[in-house]
Amino acid sequence: MTDLSADDHHRPHDLVGIGIGPFNLSLAALADGVHGGLAATFYEQRPAFHWHPGLLLDGATLQVPFLADLVTLVDPASPWSFLSYLRARERLYPFYFAERFHIQRAEYDAYCRWVSEQLPGLHFGHQVDAVRWNAERALFEVDFTQLDHDGEVEALGRAYTHNVALGIGTEPYVPEPLKLLADTPTVPVIHSADYLDHRERILEAEHITVVGSGQSGAEVFLDLLRARPKGAEKIHWLARTEAFSPMEYSKLGLEQFTPDYTSYFHALPERVRDELVPRQWQLHKGIDADTIAAIHDELYRRTLDGGWPDAVLTPGVLVRTAGRVGATRIELHLEHGQQGGRSRLTTDAVVLATGYRERPLSRLLAGLDPYMCLDKSLRPRVDERHRLVLDPSVTGSVYVQNAERHTHGVGAPDLGLAAWRSATILNSLTGTEPYPLPRRTAFTSFGLDGRERHRKVPAPRGLVPLSEVR
Repeated sequence: MTDLSADDHHRPHDLVGIGIGPFNLSLAALADGVHGGLAATFYEQRPAFHWHPGLLLDGATLQVPFLADLVTLVDPASPWSFLSYLRARERLYPFYFAERFHIQRAEYDAYCRWVSEQLPGLHFGHQVDAVRWNAERALFEVDFTQLDHDGEVEALGRAYTHNVALGIGTEPYVPEPLKLLADTPTVPVIHSADYLDHRERILEAEHITVVGSGQSGAEVFLDLLRARPKGAEKIHWLARTEAFSPMEYSKLGLEQFTPDYTSYFHALPERVRDELVPRQWQLHKGIDADTIAAIHDELYRRTLDGGWPDAVLTPGVLVRTAGRVGATRIELHLEHGQQGGRSRLTTDAVVLATGYRERPLSRLLAGLDPYMCLDKSLRPRVDERHRLVLDPSVTGSVYVQNAERHTHGVGAPDLGLAAWRSATILNSLTGTEPYPLPRRTAFTSFGLDGRERHRKVPAPRGLVPLSEVR
């Protein structure tokens, strides 16, 4: 952590970033390369960078290729690329011979930490408390608390900036029926985000239940299965989805994670966007095909000497309510969506692989409430350049990263769009084009106007438009 002087805080910045996860780290890395310099600083409450530490399981890989690092897809020559990291670690040749397009999550985390430890302008141990608009100075005020290594208050401060970038990330989602149990320390009900911190305690339980059918649920189930003795696995895997389904990973299907699709989605009516997002769950909530295969292989291996593993995999199940049985056991009340039947399951530990939700922006932006423009569902409106739509009297911009799925689609949390979004923000912020972006990124033309959006030259004159066929 770099200590900040009073002058550093009171001198207006071009950009203050709040939160240092992969997305704002990408923004900071690309801002570092803006010609002529950009006065940018970033604050993070945690003492150091860590990316989903509770799910850095041995062998778990990213669902995107290594090219989806912090910078490469807009600036392959950046000193902050993954290949630059490998070169600095003298690991380029081993990586070359490993022939791995998808790297392990632990390696991605190590790469991001390498960037965060060298990149200037990053300040860990700084908790941002509020953001306000100072009309007299035409600047945003960012109040923060500086924390010591134990998380105790060390000092209070304020920074001034022309623009803000919110990258506060998501938070683990715990379903309502299980919230009380998850807050009870004597009962092992934990979210998968904290799995590795509690793994040994979970494995000591006689019976374990995993709830959730996505990639995290599959990885946790596989890890528990491999660690349990043959014939005495005693694991239930429950899911609301109708099947343990693979993630959409076809080449044309993945084009829904391109800038072209993001622009198309943003232009759709709000009602259409809201109907579309839930239907696209398999793009980001399915299971990697290799993980499904590994689970089946492990289960099959346990049948070689006859018998079946003591593991129950049941999709289409909803946890209606939950409670304690005695001091440490847990009772789940289940309902099957297709059968309509109900039953009870008694277990000794529960791992909730129930995903994440966007953190509400209102926690930090209460001071901007009078200026915020909301949609019909009272969500912040976000323009095509990832800026909150504010009252015209606010001359600065508040950019959001991974808080705009309702306006930009399922690609909002995808690492593959991180560098493009960061470049879009910097191009907007500077009013220039420090990072030229491609005019076309997909073979698919999304919508009937897709070809016009991709056109590089003016249309020939004198053409008569076709009449609509009735």
